Amino acid sequence: MFHRLFTSSRAVDRHSKGPLLEKRLRYLAHCAEQGSTRSTLRLIAQHLLIFADQFNLEAKNNVSLEEIKKAADAWVGSSPRAYGMVDGRWGRTRFISDARKWLLFLGRLQSIALVPYAHLVNDFCDNLVRDRGLSQSTVRLHRWHIAQFLKQFWDQERSFDRICIRDIDAAIARKGEQDSYSRVSIAHYVGVLRVFFRYAEQRGWCSQGLAAAIMCPRVFADEGLPKGPSWEDVRRLLAIAEGDNPKGIRDRAIIMLFAVYGLRVGDVRALRLEDFDWERELICIRRPKSRSQQLYPLSRTVGNAILRYLKEVRPRTRCRELFLTLRAPIGPIGGGALYDLVSDRLVALEIPLKHHGPHALRHACASRLLAEGLSMKEIGDHLGHRKLDTTRIYAKVDLASLRLVADFDLGGVL
Repeated sequence: MFHRLFTSSRAVDRHSKGPLLEKRLRYLAHCAEQGSTRSTLRLIAQHLLIFADQFNLEAKNNVSLEEIKKAADAWVGSSPRAYGMVDGRWGRTRFISDARKWLLFLGRLQSIALVPYAHLVNDFCDNLVRDRGLSQSTVRLHRWHIAQFLKQFWDQERSFDRICIRDIDAAIARKGEQDSYSRVSIAHYVGVLRVFFRYAEQRGWCSQGLAAAIMCPRVFADEGLPKGPSWEDVRRLLAIAEGDNPKGIRDRAIIMLFAVYGLRVGDVRALRLEDFDWERELICIRRPKSRSQQLYPLSRTVGNAILRYLKEVRPRTRCRELFLTLRAPIGPIGGGALYDLVSDRLVALEIPLKHHGPHALRHACASRLLAEGLSMKEIGDHLGHRKLDTTRIYAKVDLASLRLVADFDLGGVL
């Protein structure tokens, strides 16, 4: 392996005589199978020697994430021009990322401490998936809110069955006073707490009546209206996503799916190669909330963008997910990456939006359909809404401003 990566005999000798030889070779072979290039493998090999020395892995079993971060700070501090970055920020991020991947591969990354009342949280989240059919992203958000709430209570060293409404009120107040949550965000947080305590009462974990006693801040009419870019801004977004580089080709296909079909991040992440019927020009969207599948006609322009990605960019791998990372180890693209590829471009266009993520394009899609004269039922079906009330909120949007995009023509806009 090292003879293929390095031309210098001294480099080959150094890597061959370094610690944990067999484990380093096994990981390099794994990265090669995932599609890493020769230059990437050389860099990884150099990192592995650094990690073995920094973490003393021959004498130590597991390494915590905090230890990785401290080692990254020390390493970047001693090499401020790491990876060509004067401030070393990119080098630190790469150091942490590569160290975590290798330690996970070895099974030697120390587990994160258990969440307080973990059995309660896990039981609640299982119920959200099993009985309520919520998506994994929604369940993760519920889990995060409940874990944050329970940690505050855990620090007081009190049994959960002694929780009272004053504890809940104090947690809600902290969201506004310390965390600067808006009324809409606090209302969402209160909704999560109500669902949790309603379930906790059913399970006999706490006193009865807590869920009904939780007070929610008043949210004024139209305060939470969805706001997305205009369709003209969507065209500008697609224009700057054009290009022949691999990332641009992949990102353009993703942005089209968000804008034309109003898909959620989870919908795009769940797309698989078999979800496309190229002969009948259909695309199948899996709806995690309703546990159903929905067929759409595949726009020729969107289909061509996806075909170009498949032919020119998508790595050859056993993964069946449509959109993959571009750097090894190759795997399904994450929700954070999907958010960033939209957000970075919307911010660059200086569009005055409160939120710049993919959901803004979902709102733009809904507004465009409303401007085209589609009914609430048709818009709801297109967006995959389970309740018509969810769609009706778009009827409150200023229709006059939407007339600006009334000349929309799907065949020629993209």
